[in-house]
Amino acid sequence: MTQKIWASESVTEGHPDKLADLISDTVLDYVLEQDPNGRVACETFLPGKEVIIGGEITTEANLDNGVIDKVRENIKKVGYTPDISPDFNNFSRIRWLVKKQSKDISQGVDIGGAGDQGFMIGYATNETHELMPFPILLAHKLTRRLSEARKKRILPFLRPDGKSQVSVVYENGKPYCVSHITIAAQHSEEVSDNDLNEGIIEEVINKIINQNGLWLFSQKKFPSITINGTGRFVKGGPEGDTGLTGRKIVVDSYGGMAPNGGGAFSGKDPTKVDRSAAYMARHIAKNIVAAGLADRFQVHLAYEIGKIDPTAINIETFGTSKLSDEDLERIVRTEFPLHPMHCGQKDIEGIIEYLDLRKPIFSRTTNYGHFGREDEGFKWENTDKAEKLKGYLPEKPKFFPYEFED
Repeated sequence: MTQKIWASESVTEGHPDKLADLISDTVLDYVLEQDPNGRVACETFLPGKEVIIGGEITTEANLDNGVIDKVRENIKKVGYTPDISPDFNNFSRIRWLVKKQSKDISQGVDIGGAGDQGFMIGYATNETHELMPFPILLAHKLTRRLSEARKKRILPFLRPDGKSQVSVVYENGKPYCVSHITIAAQHSEEVSDNDLNEGIIEEVINKIINQNGLWLFSQKKFPSITINGTGRFVKGGPEGDTGLTGRKIVVDSYGGMAPNGGGAFSGKDPTKVDRSAAYMARHIAKNIVAAGLADRFQVHLAYEIGKIDPTAINIETFGTSKLSDEDLERIVRTEFPLHPMHCGQKDIEGIIEYLDLRKPIFSRTTNYGHFGREDEGFKWENTDKAEKLKGYLPEKPKFFPYEFED
């Protein structure tokens, strides 16, 4: 018997880096609502009370005061309102520093190629219903509940910024118990440490741990708990720590259980394979696992700027596959579109069309991970290919399209 401990973290929507991600995705959605073919690479910097938005945007959309109004609206939805954070003054100063996309980049994208070079990772595991690693899934559940308890005023002393971290004991490669939970929760000045700790344990941690599927872990060993390890957490958000787009890429993906690709997601339109190919890689991995071809599956896709097809595909199944890595790579190439978009050179749909990524859905992806959220309509989470992929199981080899008669 071998035991290992794996820890993953999540952050609330009021965390300064996540607020920056949300603002960047808000700008992206504003463009796509008017111009589905708009090119957006939007970065946000939150040094205290300012919002600085920069990057490259090429679009037919009207980028007037409406985009700034939408940014302000989403900041308020997160919870940074005058009654909660009067010092922020609603982020009254928003600086707009945006230019057009470089023609050197756009000429490669115009023909259907990737918007940049880079590699993307997709991962799935059968250890949870969502086919996600257990530690990051639980960490997201805790931060989502932390925000819910604040917004519904179940714990009215909570403020928007917060984090969770979950340590899970794995026994022989499978999650065995939760050993430790850490919560960092911004709060009002007036609340006592005792009320804060009791409230978070009762209304956040216990509510999640006692859900179906999680209580078994607490029966084996109820986790030790740390709440606000420094004692107090009154000053938070960008006032307490500068926010920047793209600094929570491990939170956004698999909690460190799989490697991360070369780029972040937020603020990027789907011609950027950092985002679209990462979504496709997750879709591939999830369908392979859902079909029972492997218990754990990781796919590595690499792209070159302006090129249509991936320059590399790498498969890893951690010894859990019913097929060889070579067979699985052939299945990936056969069953899934791997070029970024539809183009004249290959008159079939690409990743963007297959996953329907021209729609303004991206500000909904910003918080609580981009993967594993099955009830929110993200097509990369669909397992619609799984039934067909079952035909590749060893007892049914005749379905292999690349087999030839002797």
